[in-house]
Amino acid sequence: MRHFDYTKLKDCSWDTNIINLLTAIHEEKGKQQLYLKHRPQELEKLVEIAKVQSTEASNEIEGIRTTDTRLRQLMKDKTTPRNRDEEEIQGYRDALNVVHESFEFIPLTPSYILQLHKIMMSHTGSSFGGQFKNAQNYISAVDAEGKTFTLFTPPSPYETPTAIEELCEEYNRAIGEGFVDPLILIPTFIHDFLCIHPFIDGNGRMSRLLTTLLLYRSGHYIGKYISLEAKIAKNKDGYYDSLYDAQIGWHEGKDDPVPFIEYLLGTIVSAYRDFEERAELISGKKTSLDIVRETVDNTIGKFTKTNILERCPSLSSATIERNLKKLCEEGVISKNGQGKSTYYIKVEN
Repeated sequence: MRHFDYTKLKDCSWDTNIINLLTAIHEEKGKQQLYLKHRPQELEKLVEIAKVQSTEASNEIEGIRTTDTRLRQLMKDKTTPRNRDEEEIQGYRDALNVVHESFEFIPLTPSYILQLHKIMMSHTGSSFGGQFKNAQNYISAVDAEGKTFTLFTPPSPYETPTAIEELCEEYNRAIGEGFVDPLILIPTFIHDFLCIHPFIDGNGRMSRLLTTLLLYRSGHYIGKYISLEAKIAKNKDGYYDSLYDAQIGWHEGKDDPVPFIEYLLGTIVSAYRDFEERAELISGKKTSLDIVRETVDNTIGKFTKTNILERCPSLSSATIERNLKKLCEEGVISKNGQGKSTYYIKVEN
């Protein structure tokens, strides 16, 4: 069975890109702390938006979805699930809330991982919620001809409890000894967790909950204000490609987690920079039209009202719609499509 030794990470020579990403994250963390110190109430507007986006995106990655209206009703507990997808969405909402509200009281242990999984699966009526897998699972893909093939075979059900226990112990030991930046340890742990694939269902979603949990516990609260899951969903191919490259030789201990470390660090940097942009929009003394105009100026390609709403959390949907109409009348942007297919593009001078 695969064993885990993170002491080798302290002897790694990290390339320039990873060093630059680590430096950027620590710089952005400092900026975030200043924003939170001076404008904590205003930034709370970002929290609920991030929760909705995280719940939607983490499930969407796995093909679990519902309508925007139903999603918001489920998030606010104003309706009951109509199907299995909505049960999964409500479970992720509950587990994410637990992480947000109680992360300092959730140490990384097998029992807490099982409890989070149980919460995540609690609305589905599944018998395997909160239990490690009892049958062999596989990480599969579909080829160009539509045929499914096995990319990777995780450890057996028999090996799984011990593997998770050893993995948690090694991560906690490495964090306690402090010989490597937690920002290196977190993606390494998540990569190993996904290779173990400890559950019959929900491994990807659990990995994203654990990513947020471990970032919180290491002092990086970016996931509270900007959805990391939404960032991953927008670059899903990069996410899967980095995992595939990292898992080669995993059973023999010859794998290289660097591709996934690089991917996750890049995602975190992007989220921090989104936070800075949105915090400036919230805290600035600008009219709603100025805010929408500036957001449009910084947007590349086509965009929707929802895209602008995500980046302007201080504004209502009606306000954004009104200001997009004004920008259309000014000839700054053009409106295309109809109904749910409506999108906008900037007009070139």
